[in-house]
Amino acid sequence: MRFIFSVLIGAGLGIGSVFLHATLVPVSLIFVLIATIAGIWSIGRMWDGKALRIVASITWTAVVLRAGFPGINEEYLIEGTAVGISLINVGFMALVIAILLPV
Repeated sequence: MRFIFSVLIGAGLGIGSVFLHATLVPVSLIFVLIATIAGIWSIGRMWDGKALRIVASITWTAVVLRAGFPGINEEYLIEGTAVGISLINVGFMALVIAILLPV
């Protein structure tokens, strides 16, 4: 059950990151990254497991990277602008930080 919840939390954080990263450009990107760190870290804090943090991080990465590929009608949810590329690159670094933070 904890595994399923960590997958759902990771997917929710990823979906929120995709839809919020470009709304109010510098503030929303920083908010998304802080929320990602806090969300992934809280999974390990709540259920005492680094493995669950890794599962949620992999789910977040899968959602965000899928949003960077073209959809059915060739639309992109994460564009190739500085903000979109920053979400992918700095978001991955934020996940590594969230995994390595102590409980």
